[in-house]
Amino acid sequence: MNQQWGPKVEDREIGSDLLERWALHYLGRYASSAENLRRVLRRRVRRRSPEAASAAAALIDALVARYRELGLLDDAAYATARVHSLHRRGESLRAMRARLAAKGVRAADVADAVSGLRATTPDPDLAAACAFARRRRLGPFRRSAADLPRELGAFARAGFSRRVAEAVLACPDVAAVEALARGEPD
Repeated sequence: MNQQWGPKVEDREIGSDLLERWALHYLGRYASSAENLRRVLRRRVRRRSPEAASAAAALIDALVARYRELGLLDDAAYATARVHSLHRRGESLRAMRARLAAKGVRAADVADAVSGLRATTPDPDLAAACAFARRRRLGPFRRSAADLPRELGAFARAGFSRRVAEAVLACPDVAAVEALARGEPD
């Protein structure tokens, strides 16, 4: 063992210093909601020492509360940034809500983020469907013959309504899809 670095990590107890290191390392790499950070830390503790999980739960809760007070964790800002990112990527509003709920973001924060998106985009689902079609090469972006049932199924699995899917698939060319995404009339 190298004495300049101190004891190995495995030899130390799970305390607030170690939890804080884990939390800061995670937040340095990923944006996170408070509940998601809590889950990540609990999972790490359970993997490291299952018998210490119950004792570490209070330390984790205190750490998350402190990070919220300091502004390191802000679920509303996380939801807003994530909604805009997923929208650019072509996720439906339904899929966005499900993703954020899985990360432990409150429904009120998600609703505020979606309403902020609606303020900047006339029909966010339609614009996201256009991005989805471009990314998945559906509709006017396809390279082979049209297979309407398969393409409608892809839109449905992604959480888009039939109306939105048919609007995108009815576009004759890429320029029409881009105009539809911007909310321009035909």
